[in-house]
Amino acid sequence: MDECVDLTSANTLRLPCIADYYAEPASLDALRRTLAYARRKQWPVTLLGGGSNVLLPPRLAGLAIRPALNQWWLTRDGNDVLVHVGAGVNWHALVLNTAARGLWGIENLALIPGDCGAAPVQNIGAYGVELADSLQALQVMELATGETRWLNNADCAFGYRDSLFKNALNGRVVITQLVLRLSRQPALKLHYGDLASRLSNAPSPLDVANAVSAIRQEKLPDPKQLANAGSFFKNPIVSSQQALALLACYPGMPHFPLSNGQTKLAAGWLIDQCGLKGTREGAFGVHDRQALVLVHLGGGDREGLMRFADSLVEQVNARFNVLLEPEPRLI
Repeated sequence: MDECVDLTSANTLRLPCIADYYAEPASLDALRRTLAYARRKQWPVTLLGGGSNVLLPPRLAGLAIRPALNQWWLTRDGNDVLVHVGAGVNWHALVLNTAARGLWGIENLALIPGDCGAAPVQNIGAYGVELADSLQALQVMELATGETRWLNNADCAFGYRDSLFKNALNGRVVITQLVLRLSRQPALKLHYGDLASRLSNAPSPLDVANAVSAIRQEKLPDPKQLANAGSFFKNPIVSSQQALALLACYPGMPHFPLSNGQTKLAAGWLIDQCGLKGTREGAFGVHDRQALVLVHLGGGDREGLMRFADSLVEQVNARFNVLLEPEPRLI
């Protein structure tokens, strides 16, 4: 356990942050001991993954923990393959490894940054696929007791960029292991964007993952080169009536009808229509190629970022009567 640790490079927006204490336990026993020590000290505990979906404050009180549970393995279950993966495994590396083995299910989720343990919190999704589509179960450890238990898919209350871990279990558990159900049978989902046009008639899972990665690299800045947290705003969901009213004014507006009768809109398109792509305010700006991405150009902090984000929300709401919500977690 280290004291006064600089976490500026541990979050992809590179917001300046100093943690009072920081630990990377590499086993369940080590994690349990770390949590017990924090309880004895009465420290608040903050859980971190790859830092790609958090907005850190200048000072993080108490203990920050990034689980370093980096083992993963495969087992068979009938015609399917179960992937057991520790919370500290890099998500993109897992996608490439499973795709290279001919396993279908998460190939559309290639190049999403972060650790596997953080994936269920946000119910990560891209190109018509969500984590919830393949998650069989997951293991959690209670912060208050160190006890572990398993939750199945239904227990996790997954929604669009939402889960039980952002609500009832927020701040109460740490996710330690995932079990994903993947298949050796092709299950192509290529209807999103121009993904299908980039692939042959019989692509492999790795072909799909590589195509998704190429698209993301074309549209999204590399956090190692330009600080960002990927998509900063959720795609808003509105009633079908509001969507129809907007389409009457903007016939070319991207929209995606949902099974519950509501309609998902494209937050990036809304921001772009307000003429905000490429704009800058102080240390922060809207990326000049992808309006959904906010970038940190250096020298800013979380307060400045939130002021800038709020100004975008206000302008979009004023024009479209649609309220955008940030996607990253505010720690």
